Amino acid sequence: MSDNNQYIIQTDNLTRKFKNAVAVNSLNLAIRQGEIFGLVGPDGAGKTTTIRLLVAIMDPTEGRATVAGFDTVEQAEEIKKRIGYMAQRFNLYGDLTVLENLNFFADVFGVRGDERQERIERLLAFARLTEFTKRRATHLSGGMQKKLALACTLVHKPEIIFLDEPTTGVDPVSRREFWDILTELHLEGVTLFVSTPYMDEAERCARVGLMFEGKIIVCDVPERIKRMVAGELLELRLTNLRAAQEVIARLPGVLEVQTYGDLLHIFVDDVALRQSQLEAALAAEKVEVVSLRQTRPRMEEAFISLIRKRLEEK
Repeated sequence: MSDNNQYIIQTDNLTRKFKNAVAVNSLNLAIRQGEIFGLVGPDGAGKTTTIRLLVAIMDPTEGRATVAGFDTVEQAEEIKKRIGYMAQRFNLYGDLTVLENLNFFADVFGVRGDERQERIERLLAFARLTEFTKRRATHLSGGMQKKLALACTLVHKPEIIFLDEPTTGVDPVSRREFWDILTELHLEGVTLFVSTPYMDEAERCARVGLMFEGKIIVCDVPERIKRMVAGELLELRLTNLRAAQEVIARLPGVLEVQTYGDLLHIFVDDVALRQSQLEAALAAEKVEVVSLRQTRPRMEEAFISLIRKRLEEK
């Protein structure tokens, strides 16, 4: 097998334009079989367009992509046999029951006979829906609808699954359950390509690409991405946010400040040196500090910082 064939998903300057807007700009990706790849970025970054190009329901303006070794333009039908695609609004049929939805998608993908029965039973157990087979899809909770949509996506045993923000709008417990199912699929060797707005989900991926204005601005393992943020991180909780920000802005060694509710995340060049200076400056201005501690950057801080730098460069 040559180097070019070792990747199950590969793009070469993949580009998609809509009139004057470039939704995906010269995208180069190489994803190995069995990998969980996360695509993150703000709304309008080009995540959904990227997935639509890769699942062969939209043609590129320039460049090309291969999925499972097949060209997305010239061999689209071969790709569709081998992939599962769960769009942001997956078309479950609300007036059909859980079991009827699964049977419908089995018909669409030509899964028949004993194999169909066996596979549907396994998927119901897998998605924890065995007790709800007679419930109409419209009467399921948001989390259960997502799990049914995933089960329908898996009915033909795809090698690669594309999931476009699959857990948006569901509660935290359902999100965790959904990711438990994805982890089991990963252990079975299925390749997962997931776009997500949630940074805790991005941390579950083997590699993550941060997309911004149609381009991947960084692509690496989560730990390395978190180390790209300059400086050390102090987390400050306090009562008067605005007054604190004015004080902190004047201090030496402060590299960046990010706001999270009543918290300030302050990146400094040296915590040992700057923490006492920070406390003294806030005390002098009579700004009450509830808590101040050193912490490690999460994916969220890293991405905010990387996007901010990109905007400053522009």
